[in-house]
Amino acid sequence: MVFFVQKLKNINHEMKEREDVAMQNLLLKGGWVIDPSQKINRLSDILISDGKIKKIQDKIEEENCKTIDVVGKYIVPGLIDMHVHFREPGYEQKETIETGSLAAIAGGFTSVVCMPNTNPVIDNVETLRLIQEKAKRASCHIYVMGSITKMLSGEELSPYSELKKEGIVAITDDGKSVANARVLYEAMQQAKELDLPVGVHCEDLDLVYDHSIHRGEVSQKLHLSGIPAAAEEIRILRDIFLAEKTGVQIHIQHVSTKRGVEMIREAKKKGLKISCEVTPHHFTLTDAAVLKWGTYAKMSPPLRTSADVQAIKQGLADRTIDAIATDHAPHTIEDKKTSLPEAANGIVGLETALGLALTELYHTGDMSLEAVIEKFTSTPARILNIPKGTLKPGSDADIAVIDLEKQWTVDAEAFYSKGRNTPFDGRQLKGKAVMTIVSGEIRYSER
Repeated sequence: MVFFVQKLKNINHEMKEREDVAMQNLLLKGGWVIDPSQKINRLSDILISDGKIKKIQDKIEEENCKTIDVVGKYIVPGLIDMHVHFREPGYEQKETIETGSLAAIAGGFTSVVCMPNTNPVIDNVETLRLIQEKAKRASCHIYVMGSITKMLSGEELSPYSELKKEGIVAITDDGKSVANARVLYEAMQQAKELDLPVGVHCEDLDLVYDHSIHRGEVSQKLHLSGIPAAAEEIRILRDIFLAEKTGVQIHIQHVSTKRGVEMIREAKKKGLKISCEVTPHHFTLTDAAVLKWGTYAKMSPPLRTSADVQAIKQGLADRTIDAIATDHAPHTIEDKKTSLPEAANGIVGLETALGLALTELYHTGDMSLEAVIEKFTSTPARILNIPKGTLKPGSDADIAVIDLEKQWTVDAEAFYSKGRNTPFDGRQLKGKAVMTIVSGEIRYSER
């Protein structure tokens, strides 16, 4: 903890030193620009003026600006994580908006979307305003989802109209599935009228034998009953059906099973307004990781089988899966230092997500670089209807500079997040964000 506090002080000091750079003109010279929103994939310079993208073209000559040599690097829109848990208010011992946003920019993310399972829950305007006030001092842009039901109880609907007026971008009871179909049906009807996407955590607790790991060979070896794939799949089926009946835009969170991907693919072919996300740990690890990492490999939904991993990779490649999101879920050591059924769900992910995606999807040849970047930028922006994920002239200068060849080792003790709960500690990765620019300001740099 002493190391973390000192590092946080150093980061704050570095940011203060950069205040003289804020809002001045910046010129990124000699980089390869990839912007899926404009179908740009070419060598270009980028000029930033007053926090906005001014122009993208070859060989820009500008004297009144700070020039940054990015030859050999890739310049992409700032990454968007549409699924994070920053724990504030209520669980600041795990993470805060300040520390979570530092982790975000260290991973190349310039915008994140916070889930509502805080304490108090984001089911009222007062709590939303509290988060928005703290977000003004964050290192990245903070967006918020409101809860589907008050107190995440699955019973009474939250006041969506009031919350939307104050700035929520979607609703979800993430962490819990709304068990009562009538409640969810009515929520979807209201959300449709307000043009709010509905994020759904798909898990039928009646099919959960114990809340530990995937029900399969590994759980049998550990004498655990586990969570069958059917617990997720039956709720995906129900929620797609309700979305079809109401016409609402539905977003299925952290898909983890082969059949789940197949059902989403089938729904999209029918023309339903459906999108989905997947986490890096679900396209990287199987339930066998629990044998090495124990509770640090416990999450909800759980890690599944190699067949599920392959189906997820295929879903990413064929565009069935729209976005990559981290489900960044920091916990204290005490939260994880217990049995698998009792331990808290989740891992931290903001500082490893891009590296894992590049290593597991791009460098393997499974996906093009442009396709990987699209999952982190223009697609989540479109789903949430936020003005991010683009380098169009006039847009906010939110940028990630990536070194595709950078070899690095994950070091949990060096995370900017308070959380150390990751099964990727010590893993060798290839590709990393080496600079993050937010609204024209250099907020993170390894240069």
